[in-house]
Amino acid sequence: MIVISGLALVVAVGVVGYSIFQLLGHEPAARAQATPGVPVHTVIESGSTTAAIARQLADLNVIESALAFRFRVREMGVDGKLRAGEYDLATGMAYEDVIDLMLIGPSAEYVDVTIPEGFTAEQVAARLAARAGVDAEEIMRLCTAGAPEFVAGHPYLEGAYGDSLEGFLFPATYSIEVGTPPHEIVEMMLDHLDTQVATLDLSYAESHDLDLVDVITIASILEREAQLPEEFPLVSSVIYNRLARPMRLQLCATVMYTMPDGTTSLTNKDLEQETPYNTYLNDGLPVGPISNPGLRALQAAAQPAETNYLYYVLTGADGSQTFTATYDEFLAAKRLGQAALGE
Repeated sequence: MIVISGLALVVAVGVVGYSIFQLLGHEPAARAQATPGVPVHTVIESGSTTAAIARQLADLNVIESALAFRFRVREMGVDGKLRAGEYDLATGMAYEDVIDLMLIGPSAEYVDVTIPEGFTAEQVAARLAARAGVDAEEIMRLCTAGAPEFVAGHPYLEGAYGDSLEGFLFPATYSIEVGTPPHEIVEMMLDHLDTQVATLDLSYAESHDLDLVDVITIASILEREAQLPEEFPLVSSVIYNRLARPMRLQLCATVMYTMPDGTTSLTNKDLEQETPYNTYLNDGLPVGPISNPGLRALQAAAQPAETNYLYYVLTGADGSQTFTATYDEFLAAKRLGQAALGE
């Protein structure tokens, strides 16, 4: 009786073992022991079965046994749940560690993209296309004509001139996950602008009948008119003082905005170009921002220095300017600047 029972047990174990062998497939002969901890980069293709993943990992010595790996996957109840993608693994890993990683999926790949202060919307779009790998045509469309798509979350975009997001794409270094849709990237930049403008005290601007978009427009001009950020409040004061007189702003940067890329100087004919951005011909601020300003420019636009300046002119090789209250003082400073700069 005992012999028969023992024989039955042997047969039963043999049947179970044979079933597992059939289920999991033939296990190759034992391989040479690999040095543990050696980095392994591998790609699990989409649609790979657990069996194929197990063989791939065993061939790379990430795991010791494909058979044992498959059995552990079945035991954990996660067969068919391992995720495809690129993985950075190592030789000699524990089965559970590999399985846990593949249940989470591969680590997302990010790229850092820096948007400098004073970039135009077109420059922002080009930078994102080049460095974040987003669709160039779509990101350009969103940056230059996509404002209506974001009005619901950012009401200040209502009525943006030409539907452009010029001025509202906040300059910063963004960590962008590869494959992020262009719309989500733009939304992230607008959200960052919201965070920054929430720190501004707009009371001074509002007392001069200026709203947030006006402040952003002034800040965008500061980025293009002043080379030194410490002069932002002074240039801002000139803008406020001219608006109050009233007096045309006559700012070259607003004319340059509509000129072809690469334009470095203006002629008298350029100053006569009839565009809504030409502050030599039109009263008040231009119809919208001319660049995307950073926080220092926004702060200066909201809170300018208190001066009686109406003019400024480049006089220093370091980009510094001389500020004056009268036109005669401006002409004198201009002559001194031209002599100092060798013009």
